[in-house]
Parts: sequence; C-alpha cells; structure tokens
Amino acid sequence: MLMDFIRNNKVVAAILTVLRVYIGYTWFVGGLGKITSGGFDASGFIQGAIASAGGEHPAVQGWWAAFLETVALPNAGIFSFLVMWGEVLVGLALILGIFTNFAALMGITMNFAFLFSGTVSTNAQMVLMTIFLLVAGYNAGRYGLDRWVIPFLKERTPMFKNKGKKEVVPA
Repeated sequence: MLMDFIRNNKVVAAILTVLRVYIGYTWFVGGLGKITSGGFDASGFIQGAIASAGGEHPAVQGWWAAFLETVALPNAGIFSFLVMWGEVLVGLALILGIFTNFAALMGITMNFAFLFSGTVSTNAQMVLMTIFLLVAGYNAGRYGLDRWVIPFLKERTPMFKNKGKKEVVPA
C-alpha cells in the first residue's frame, strides 16, 4: 500500500519533483564548478583518501584504499573526467527529469564513492534523498521528460512488446 502510494500518487510525484530538482541542482553546480575551474584534478583527493586509511582510527577502509591506490590513482585523469562530467550529466538529467532512475543510480554511486573515500559533506544527505527517488521509480520523473521518453522507448523496444499478450492474427 505504501509502495503503491509512493510509486503512483501525483502529489508524491510533485514532492519528488522538488526533491529531484534540488539534488540535480546540487550535482550540476558541483560539476560545473569543476569544469569551469580550468583544471580539476582528482589525484589530490585520491591521495588524501589513501592517506586516511592508515592510523589508529582510519576514515577509509583498507579495501577501498587498495582500489584507490591500484586503480584510481594511476588513472586519475580518467577519474577526474568521469567525476566532472558525471556530476554535470547526472545533475542535468535529474533537473530535466529524463532517465531519472538511471541518473539517480549513478548519483548515489558517486555519493557512496565519496563517502567510502572519507568525505561526509552533503553526500550522506544526498544518499538519503536519492533513495526516495529510486524507490519511487517512474513517479520520480512523472513531471519531467520521462513522462514522454519512457512510454516512447517502451513502445519501440522489442523487449517490452507483446509482453503477456497473445498476438491475434486475422484469418
């Protein structure tokens, strides 16, 4: 009953729209700041996260620090690009309400990566709010471009055609 309410109610969709646009704006502004600063480099952040894995009370767990040291740090240029443009694109998608669930999933993935790296900031708050978008499913993008894009894609995707329906062939 509660899930039906969250996933289908139009008043909830309006509330989710406000939440979605707020989260999208936060992502968009953060990414735009990195792009326009003229030289965002994630290597300093990654090195700081690796350093936070040591000591008596580490802020970063060893397994994540190992990933950062062996994968992320050697490829810091790629990760810098992915963070900058990922933030902008996730923000834009959430603001416009297009591919809302995918954008929310990618946003929460970035939030968790930042949390695993020892930063708190607004990431925990954004994770909590994004969970509501993910749980709401299509209703989170009802008042956005998803209203037209999702039915259009479903209509043209063979995977969704004739699902559970028998095709009637004229005699």
